[in-house]
Amino acid sequence: MFHQYFLVIGVLLSLIVPLLVAMETCPATGMPGIPGIPGMPGRDGRDGEKGEKGESGAKLHGNSGPQKGQKGEPGLMGFPGKRGQGGEPGQPGALGPAGRPGEPGENGTAGIQQKAAFSVARGTNEYPDKTSIIRFTTVITNIEDDYDTNTGKFRCRVPGTYYFAFHASLEERLCVLLKVDNTLLTPFCDHRRIRRQVTSGGLAVYLSRDQEVWLETKDYRGMRGNPAGQSIFSGFLLQAH
Repeated sequence: MFHQYFLVIGVLLSLIVPLLVAMETCPATGMPGIPGIPGMPGRDGRDGEKGEKGESGAKLHGNSGPQKGQKGEPGLMGFPGKRGQGGEPGQPGALGPAGRPGEPGENGTAGIQQKAAFSVARGTNEYPDKTSIIRFTTVITNIEDDYDTNTGKFRCRVPGTYYFAFHASLEERLCVLLKVDNTLLTPFCDHRRIRRQVTSGGLAVYLSRDQEVWLETKDYRGMRGNPAGQSIFSGFLLQAH
């Protein structure tokens, strides 16, 4: 840097010295010489001192920016999320109105009608024992063997209303008791002493399952039979319940 500086000074001196010599030797004024070559740029000056703080600028407010825009169009539907947990059961809803009557159904099959009936005979010349069950040993009709010829009792298999009747051939006074489970329903008595007569009686009664019905003698036991005239005990179901 200093080498260049001295070089510039040397060039300037070489130009100025001849002019000075000419001025001393030549009394007359000559023509101006050609301007010299510009010197090299000088080095940068030092930084100046810090200036004083300037005055505050004017507090100006700019125009307000755009207000809130309008609502945009809905975006595309996203992917379905994971299935959430089940909630608690809700309260029962109000009872709805009654529905319309349905169409008539098809006809059903007829049910099986339950039957119960018996008719038994006693054809013997021997009188039955006093205050004993009268046994009818000859079977005429006995559905499902509801009447037991060994005990002389009818056992109810089908609950319902039954009708019981007897027709007795007798030669002496006769008193017959119709009983259900040892409970007297009604007596049928004939105190006439007419040789060879017939008496009869009947009664409707409701029976439950396994109840038993029979005929029983009392003091008068003139029931007697032979091939020409037998005593009959019958019973049958009127209506099942």
